[in-house]
Amino acid sequence: MTGNTNEKTCVVTGASRGIGAEIARDLARDGADTVVNYRSSEGEALDVVESIEAEGNNAIAVQADVTDKKEVEEMSDIVQDRFGPADVLVNNAGITVDRTFKNMTREDWDRVVNVNLGGVFNCTKAFYDDIKQAPEGRLINISSVVGQQGNYGQANYATTKSGLFGFTRTLALELANSGSTVNCVAPGFTRTDMLADVDEEIQGKIRNRIPLDRFADVDDISGVVRFLASEESSYMTGQILGINGGMEW
Repeated sequence: MTGNTNEKTCVVTGASRGIGAEIARDLARDGADTVVNYRSSEGEALDVVESIEAEGNNAIAVQADVTDKKEVEEMSDIVQDRFGPADVLVNNAGITVDRTFKNMTREDWDRVVNVNLGGVFNCTKAFYDDIKQAPEGRLINISSVVGQQGNYGQANYATTKSGLFGFTRTLALELANSGSTVNCVAPGFTRTDMLADVDEEIQGKIRNRIPLDRFADVDDISGVVRFLASEESSYMTGQILGINGGMEW
C-alpha cells in the first residue's frame, strides 16, 4: 500500500519494539521525521532510530511514560523543538495483564486502563492542537481484534481496545471541520514477542480461527498505518480497520 508522509512529523508511542517499531520504520521510509517514543526500553528504541538513520531518514527516540501527563507534555516540547509541530500521532502504546475476571484485581484492571486509555488521552491531548492545525493532520489509534471479539482472560485489555472505537469515532467528528482525520487499526494476532510467548498449542488453536491460516507480520499492520498517515486517505475518517486475516467479529 503506497502513501506519502514526506516531510511530515510522525509521533509513534510504544515504538521500541513489535508493531510500533515497524510503524516507525515504515513512516520514516516514506519520508517522515519520526519520533520513537518509549517508556523504559531505551536500548531498543535507539536501535530503531539507528536502523532508520542507516537508511538515510530522520528519527529521534523520546522517553515518556504515556500515563504521566507531565512526561507526555515534555515529549511534545521536544518534538516541537526538533521537528516542529506534529502532523501524525499514532497511539500504539499498550500493555496486557491477563487474568480471568474471577481472579482479576482492581490493580490489574487499573494498570491496563491507565496505559491503554489514559495514555491515549494524555498523548492526544498533548498533540491535539498540532493535529488540528496541520494541513493533513492524522490521528491513528491502534486497537486489536480482541477489542472486537473479546478474549478469554483479557476483560481489561478487551475493554480498553474496544473503548478506542468510540474515541476514534468521536474525535473524527470533532476534528472533521479542520480537515484532519481520525482512524483506528485493529490488528489480528501478529508475530511479535508477545505472541512468541504464547504456548504453541494455543497458537495452533488461534491460527485455526484465521481464514488466511497465518498470523500477521508487523509490516501487514504498518503498511495500513502508513496509508492512513498519507494524503491518499484524506476522505477516510472515523473508520475501524480490522487487519486480522478474515476473522469474523
